[in-house]
Amino acid sequence: MTTTTPRVDAAELALAPVGQERPDETATAPRRTPPVRRRVGRVLTYTALTVFAVVFSYPFIWLVSASFKPRSDVFDNLLIPKTFTLENYLTIWQEAPIGVWLVNSVIVTALAAVSVTASSALVAWGFAYFRFRGRGALFALVIGSMMLPGAVTMIPTFLIWNGLGATGTLTPLWAQNLFGSAFYIFLLRQFFLGIPRELFEAARIDGASELVLLWRIAIPLVRPALITVVLLTFIGPWNEFLWPFLVTKDAALQPLAVSLANYISTVAASTANPFGATLAGAVVLAAPAVVLFIVFQRYFISTNIGSGVKG
Repeated sequence: MTTTTPRVDAAELALAPVGQERPDETATAPRRTPPVRRRVGRVLTYTALTVFAVVFSYPFIWLVSASFKPRSDVFDNLLIPKTFTLENYLTIWQEAPIGVWLVNSVIVTALAAVSVTASSALVAWGFAYFRFRGRGALFALVIGSMMLPGAVTMIPTFLIWNGLGATGTLTPLWAQNLFGSAFYIFLLRQFFLGIPRELFEAARIDGASELVLLWRIAIPLVRPALITVVLLTFIGPWNEFLWPFLVTKDAALQPLAVSLANYISTVAASTANPFGATLAGAVVLAAPAVVLFIVFQRYFISTNIGSGVKG
């Protein structure tokens, strides 16, 4: 019975320095995971991910499906409607000024997204690029503001806007974003810190100002993070209920979330089966955020992958 040992290349033996241990001809090669085991592990991983995706997406799929059913078939638990109808959507569009509510929500979310992204980027750029005394303590103070619940600052904020005579308008719904967000400042600062400082020094030698450095170099390099900030900011004001409910009393100025809640409560009080219109309104409210996430998900994923903490 003969045994075989792994062959060692002659060139490798010849090139080994004197005094250094040469490769052992009897050493066994490192073990590798069998291809079958790798394939089984990959199949199990994809199966688990598919199961979780179905579990988490099922409520929204059911919501969309039920909104296209007659009111008598809403709770039949079928994902494909037996009878497909647009009655619920026609009802909510005919009985409520949903177009006005949509315009209000678009105005508020667009202004909020632009203002918070611009202000947070400026503050984050200041913390990342400039070196000044007390920078660490000031940044810690900004991060510490994240620990305050929104309910703690809601009443003082309302009193400030009421003293300015802005309550009853759309201004308080977006103008408070002009002062930035602590979380977005932290997020953008980490991305600005990841840019090599040599790029800015080379541009400064060519005579570029700080604003040129921010606009021409920093902003293009952190574009995925900026898009993520816009996306997250859109979802916040779009779905917010309590703050718009406190600030706006005129139904013509209320955003979609508040107006739909008032409409649904009115329909529920006057209709024996209000679920069809309620589900249709919920789909109208949720659809823009879902579509935006699907379109820009690659930027969102790349931001989460590249958001390592630095310095």
